[in-house]
Amino acid sequence: MHRGGRFVTTRHRFKQRDVLEVRLAAEAERLREEAKSLPPGAARDEMLRKARQAETGSQMSEWLRSPGLQPPD
Repeated sequence: MHRGGRFVTTRHRFKQRDVLEVRLAAEAERLREEAKSLPPGAARDEMLRKARQAETGSQMSEWLRSPGLQPPD
């Protein structure tokens, strides 16, 4: 779209079906399953690292959304 000599970008929005914690936990599980098919090495280690990051993100998001902001167990 062109408006007054400047281009305006339109952002396409969509609503997520699942909350962030659920999506991150599912991604962590998917990465762990995919890592099982890889031989030991750098690629497998990287995939497992990403799985741990997704799981940690899921836990942090759940904690931040909790009613009393109680620290995780």
